[in-house]
Amino acid sequence: MNQNYSVVLAAGDTFRAGAIEQLEVHGNNLGLKVVKHKTGGDPAAVIFDAIEYARAHNKDVVLADTAGRLHTNINLMDQMRKIVRVTKPDLLIFVDEAIAGNDAVERARLFNESVPIGGSILTKTDADAKGGSAISIAYITGKPVLFLGVGQTYPDLVKFEPEWLVDRLMGEAEA
Repeated sequence: MNQNYSVVLAAGDTFRAGAIEQLEVHGNNLGLKVVKHKTGGDPAAVIFDAIEYARAHNKDVVLADTAGRLHTNINLMDQMRKIVRVTKPDLLIFVDEAIAGNDAVERARLFNESVPIGGSILTKTDADAKGGSAISIAYITGKPVLFLGVGQTYPDLVKFEPEWLVDRLMGEAEA
């Protein structure tokens, strides 16, 4: 999975208590620069600043963490549309927990309708008996599942292999 890209992290979840600090821990663990503003700041401004930092320092990729978007929270969805409008991302990825089931599918559908995604990442697939939400999310959004989180460590983010999921659904692979 290591493509030797240089990466900057953007702490765009300025609302959740501890979110910026949590991203800083990951940045430190991975040796990555984290661009941040104060808690309660404008997420679009944080991500814009991270993009500017990346351009000035010849970085290849900006990964932006944003607040979770409950489909019932209009303000957060409006904020996501603003982030997309201001930063014009090359790729927008929907991330959710596989164990959330139909709730994750509904969030993916509404998120994709609000700001079209390029793909999905599903976490906690190690706790999901079958992984069926991956099929539903790919179907409802028309976009691929890119990666799966199969554990708690960085190497546990693995490229999605459809054959693995089919084997699991057919009971031919370990759950």
